[in-house]
Amino acid sequence: MVNYLIVLFSVTLVYFAAAERLIIYIRLLAIQGLLLCGIAVFELNEINTVNLLFIVTETLIIKTLLIPYLLSRIISRSGVSKVHRQATPGFYLLLLSILSLLVSVILAGAMINQYINVIYMAVALYTLLTGLLLIITHKLIISHLIGFLIVENAVFMFSLAIGSRMPALINIGILLDIFVGVLILGFFGLRLKPHTNELTMLKD
Repeated sequence: MVNYLIVLFSVTLVYFAAAERLIIYIRLLAIQGLLLCGIAVFELNEINTVNLLFIVTETLIIKTLLIPYLLSRIISRSGVSKVHRQATPGFYLLLLSILSLLVSVILAGAMINQYINVIYMAVALYTLLTGLLLIITHKLIISHLIGFLIVENAVFMFSLAIGSRMPALINIGILLDIFVGVLILGFFGLRLKPHTNELTMLKD
């Protein structure tokens, strides 16, 4: 079952390259949070109940519900609903996304050892590259914010890749995830002025 969830998670990363509306980005982030919750439940069923409950709470409540809700408010306040017209065309993004997937698989294969889950490592690298790709190729600061949140999901996957037998490491990764996510939303997202995008104007 967990393999299907990992595949679905990877599909959402590909879909980020083809989507043109910010609301779709938000829905994809919510879906990713739900999938991460399922992956955590199936993969970490041997750890103690308190740690598992903490992980499920972080993924289900924060990633699936709270962050998408806050992002929806940000989009509503900013008055922006679509990806900037000067962003890299979706076709090229899709090619770059596929290339990122290939690079991730190659890099994960080169790191095979008894301490690393290669599948999770490949998906974590792909998630990281997808977030960075979104940040680099898009103009809107909201798209950059979503890219950073995708990178935060990569942190979660990295913790699973190297820490499935080390619950403390996973908890540290999740605490970092929560801290950085709230920091980004607080200092960048909620301070956006209605109908403005300073970062876009700076780049133009």
